[in-house]
Formats: sequence, C-alpha cells, structure tokens
Amino acid sequence: MSSILTNTGAMVALQSMKSINKNLGMVQAEISTGKSVASAKDNSAVWAISKVMESDVKGFKGISDSLALGSSTVTVARKASETVTNLLTEIKGKIVAAQESNVDRGKIQTDIVALRDQITSVVGAAQFNGLNLVDGSQSTVNVLSSLDRSGTSVTSSSITIDAQNLSSTAGAALTAGGGTLSSPTVATGTPQTLNGFAFQGAGPALAKNAPTAAPATLTALIEGDQISLKIGSTEGKYTVQKGDTADSLVSGLKSSLTSNGLSDSDFTLSLTSGALTVANNTNTAAALSVSTTRGTGALAGLNTIDVETAPASALTAIEGMIDSAIDSAASFGSDQKRIDIQKEFVGELTDALKAGIGSLVDADMEEASARLQSLQVQQQLGTQALSIANQAPQNVLSLFR
Repeated sequence: MSSILTNTGAMVALQSMKSINKNLGMVQAEISTGKSVASAKDNSAVWAISKVMESDVKGFKGISDSLALGSSTVTVARKASETVTNLLTEIKGKIVAAQESNVDRGKIQTDIVALRDQITSVVGAAQFNGLNLVDGSQSTVNVLSSLDRSGTSVTSSSITIDAQNLSSTAGAALTAGGGTLSSPTVATGTPQTLNGFAFQGAGPALAKNAPTAAPATLTALIEGDQISLKIGSTEGKYTVQKGDTADSLVSGLKSSLTSNGLSDSDFTLSLTSGALTVANNTNTAAALSVSTTRGTGALAGLNTIDVETAPASALTAIEGMIDSAIDSAASFGSDQKRIDIQKEFVGELTDALKAGIGSLVDADMEEASARLQSLQVQQQLGTQALSIANQAPQNVLSLFR
C-alpha cells in the first residue's frame, strides 16, 4: 500500500541515518581524543578503574622524586664517608712514620692537625638540602619508597636509613640551662631539671586523668644525643641539635609522638614555667619512660691524637676510627643500592600501570580508522536511500495521470 501521509521507507531510512551518524560521531570522538573511554558515560566501570590507577601513577611519580632525593642525600653521605676514610688512612701513614724515634714528630703532628681539620670540614659540608647524615644530628631518616594498595586502602612504605656519627667532637652543650638532668628523687616527686624544663612525677606510671610525668636519669645532653619519651606503647624520639632550647626539645618530642600515633586528645604535652607536663586525659593508666642515647662522634678521639707524646696509643686509636669510617661508607653504600633498586622498580611499575590504563581506555586507531571508512560509506548509502524514499510520494502522482 502506498500512502502520501505515512512514508514508511523514509522513516526507516531516517532511523538508519540517525544510527549511522551517532556511531560516526563516536568514532570521530575516539579519533580526536585517542580514547575509547573518555568519560564516565562511555563506560563507568572502566573509567573508574582507570582513574584509580591514574591516581596511583601520580603518587608513584611523587615517590620517584622522593627516592631521587633520598638517593642524592645518601650519595653525599657515602662520598663523605669514603673521603673521611681516605683522610684517616693518610693520618695513619703519618702516625706509623711517627713511630720512629729519629723523625720530627712536631712536623708530623702539624700535618695530622691539618688533615683533622679537613675531616671536620668534610663532615660539616656533607649535607644535601640541609640534611646531614654523618655529623650526628640525625639518628634515622625515612625515605618514602612505595604505595601499597589493598582494595580501597592505601598505605605508604619507607626505607629507613641509619645515619652515622662521624663528627670529631663530643658535641656542643645545649643553651639555656646547660642541659643537665639531676638524679631523680622518685619518693618525693621532686622535679628533675633538664635544660630548663622538668620531668615531674613520683612514679613510672602515668595515672588516669592526671597531669604527671616520670622522672628520668639523663646526663648532660650534647649535640647528636637522642631523647626517647614513651607514653603507653607509643614512643617519640628527638635528636638533639646544636642550639636547641627547652621549647625545641619538647616540640620535637611532641611532633614525633603525634606522628607515631599518639592522640592529642588522649595525651597532651605542654611546657609551663620550665616544666614538661604530660596530661593523661583517658580513663586508663599508661606507662611512661624517658631515656637518652649518647651521640658522641665516632671520630671524637681524633682531637686527642698526639704523636709527639703518645705515638703508640695514636696508632691504636686511628685503627678504630678507620673501621668506623669504613663501616659508615659500607652502610651508606648498601642503603643507596637499595634505594636505586627501588627507584628502578618504581619506574618500571609506573610504566606497567600506564600501559594497563592505556589498554583499558585508549582507542584502537586501526579499528577506528576502518570503522570510520565503513560508517562514511554507510552514511552515503543512507543518504541515497532516504532520497529515494522521499521521492516515493511523487510516484503516486503517476496513478492519477
């Protein structure tokens, strides 16, 4: 049946044209963007997965930068340790020469002092971006090394670098109070002064809802010493630096405790009138302890070497210092090797993630090109079919001639 009111052929041809044009638009979008999944409406599940992976790639880029910074820092420390080892070896040669009784030990001592000063210069200059791993100002340094994903949970991992103390002095005394902590008087709870502030308390336990702290048995603090304050199962550590005051010590301990998981709302640290107060705001008693680790440099004995008066003891002392310097260089070399391996792995992992994202969302350009050609031909045929269908009513006029 022919009808001038309802052109079924034109309707079919028009629907085909719409479908062809829609597909053609999608192919053109793939070609122009290079992606088969450019937005969430294209494929929400694949798009979501790709975005999570892209965020991980961005995170690993930051980790790669962190590893590069860590590697450079350790490289400087390793070079310094190796240089110190070479200088100590030179000093040993001069000490050995001084064992003869018919040599000018005064001139040899002058050379040793010059080499000692050079070692001090090397150790002091061995910093990268302000971080020195050989002067005793640090105990450990964490280098961000990985992001570990388990489902929707992401945690970070770090490589811990053990710093080495190759300083040739015993360290500088702290300012403001001399850094002395007297022996504790637990029975009376007498405050024990440490560099202008006090550890107060009459017992080793921090009672519930009580502003108290335990006394401690620390000697005079020097640069490089590490103070440890443990509250419950959380421990905070701070390495003493030259020029530290009571405020900086408390701030360092508080920052370390907080970063290690101590809740500010459960326990609060404050410095009032020179006294460090730890307040327990919970309903459970918590053990509390304070301790310190001496930070004397491994080369502290270098200052007392004197081949004019004690050449034999100087030889014994220099052997121990050389061993310390060698151990330091070896430790930094091992750490640097590990960082470099991790850096290479992170680079390869990033490339693998990028390839995985590409396989999910990138357009297959060969397939897109073939589909484009096919759809263009279909579009031309559809246009012809629609034109023929639109002429059908004209043919009806021939029936009335």
